[in-house]
Amino acid sequence: MVLGTTSGAGKSWLTTALCRWYANQGLKVAPFKAQNMSNNARVVAGQGDDTWGEIGSAQYFQALAARADPDVRMNPLLLKPEADTHSQVVLMGRVSRELSDTPWRERSLKVWPQIAAALDELRADNDVVVIEGAGSPAEINLYDSDIVNMRVARHANAACLLVSDIDRGGAFAHLYGTWALLPEVDRQLIKGFVLNKFRGDASLLAPAPQMLQDLTGIPTVATIPMQWHHGLPEEDGVFDDAPTLGANAPALQFARSHSSGTVRLTVAVVAYPRISNLDEFQPLKNVPGLRLVWARTPADLVGADWVVLPGSKSTVADLAWLRQQGLDAAVCAHASAGGAVLGICGGLQMLGEAIVDPLGVESTHPLGGDAPGLGLLPLVTAFGAHKAVRRTRTRFGDLAGPWAPLSGVAVSGYEIHLGNTAQHPAMAAKGDVAQVVLPSGLGWQGGQGGRGNVLGLYVHGLFEDPAVLQALFGHQAPGLDTVFDGLATAVAQHFAPGWLQQWGPQPLAQGMGVMGGKRV
Repeated sequence: MVLGTTSGAGKSWLTTALCRWYANQGLKVAPFKAQNMSNNARVVAGQGDDTWGEIGSAQYFQALAARADPDVRMNPLLLKPEADTHSQVVLMGRVSRELSDTPWRERSLKVWPQIAAALDELRADNDVVVIEGAGSPAEINLYDSDIVNMRVARHANAACLLVSDIDRGGAFAHLYGTWALLPEVDRQLIKGFVLNKFRGDASLLAPAPQMLQDLTGIPTVATIPMQWHHGLPEEDGVFDDAPTLGANAPALQFARSHSSGTVRLTVAVVAYPRISNLDEFQPLKNVPGLRLVWARTPADLVGADWVVLPGSKSTVADLAWLRQQGLDAAVCAHASAGGAVLGICGGLQMLGEAIVDPLGVESTHPLGGDAPGLGLLPLVTAFGAHKAVRRTRTRFGDLAGPWAPLSGVAVSGYEIHLGNTAQHPAMAAKGDVAQVVLPSGLGWQGGQGGRGNVLGLYVHGLFEDPAVLQALFGHQAPGLDTVFDGLATAVAQHFAPGWLQQWGPQPLAQGMGVMGGKRV
């Protein structure tokens, strides 16, 4: 289990690296995080009669790193913030209105049985389960209702790593303080300290690691250098303009040599407060000659070739924020000048003429309820009680303008949205309709003067599809396997010799293998 002294210590990417490292030893591996709080979610295999469900994106990528099929057991509880004091609760892949309305301190008793059962099933089905904690395990105000850190560690009798971000300073104090606040039964599960994001000569840390071991009895088993460009999407926040590719990935040199530092296309993604699924834009970071900008003001759109309105966990509230910032006028001006505009999911809903909320889905929030859209597409969206959660494979029809290269391209992605979007009836009666570019109400195109520069889609994951990248940019971003292998190699070489082998099953001997999940 990977625990952290703070949020942002590096738990998620270290868990991902360990999933790939153990998988590379010939073992059957699965990730697990009991509870995640994130608006970045993926559609994965559900349970029972549910074909699809949601889990946090970090566990989705960890499953891919483990070479496992992602499923809802890997993140049984997902909290998706809709406001500062309210989250949508997703249990075993499905939204639970009851739990969403339950005070958060009272949820633990209700959800722990499902969490424990999911973990037990994964342990029974795999050689190794790599568990990720959340925040800090020593938050004394949360300890009694903990369902994601030490309660999970005790249930699994997990060998725990405690990770600290040494780049922030105070790492040894963080490690010692976390250890000191834990009760003795939990201290016994901590098997090693990890110093993460170190810059400099590791020998200069002496004698602090030995002094810490003298105080706690726990060795520092790894000092991991700063991984500036590890290549994984950021889980909890937007990323900057720097290219991000695994430092050990051969494709990094390819991208740099072919871009020659020249920016040929600038893509501005509007970063509203409740942005969701921002991780789907990570592949754009690795396209040579493409600069990705996160826009929060009209000035951030100056010089952009494309403007993207991404998904939102609170569409009407984020649309109101857009107007407060003056970004609504800036986006419309960009479109009027012929600039390309792409709306995905909530962004698509914003592009239309209106959003209506007859059931009050968002009206409980201060800025919720009905709202006029940006008017860039003659569409109207009606929120309903049913949430669409499914994997999607479809094919573009004929497109015009900057999106013409997508014509006829088959695309794989996923849908996570409330609401259905359709042609605006009154506008359609006058002949003002958007061009349907994807079937089943998944995509439309429009723009003043028939330019086709405005595109709205319900399909997430567009830029993760190699065929789309090839069509739009004539280039495919390096695959995730390259990133995962680079992480596993980079991390493992900084652990004490034999430490990782000590806490996992022994690698399969020659002549052995895995069949149907069983060692044979």
